[in-house]
Amino acid sequence: MPILLYWYSERLILTRLFILGVTMDELPVYTKSQLALRNGQDKPEVWIAYKGVIYDVSRSRLWHSGKHYEHWAGQDLTAELPDAPHDEWVFDNFDPIGKLA
Repeated sequence: MPILLYWYSERLILTRLFILGVTMDELPVYTKSQLALRNGQDKPEVWIAYKGVIYDVSRSRLWHSGKHYEHWAGQDLTAELPDAPHDEWVFDNFDPIGKLA
């Protein structure tokens, strides 16, 4: 099942990028330091990373001011998802905007 979910999420990322007119190779690459600045406090953007892909969650009311329950924006949340009450499908609601270096 995990392989199927991974394939499904990769396919959705590629579909969203196709709609946006970009390929995965064309996404800009950001360092962890650059991601950390997009925490909703240092800069107005609220970004998070999951499995090497950076998502802009600024429009989500659940990430208002850069915090979502005990999770903070501006970081890679891949290791924290197993503790969440949702699965990786939640990222289908957000546009991938970059790759994590």
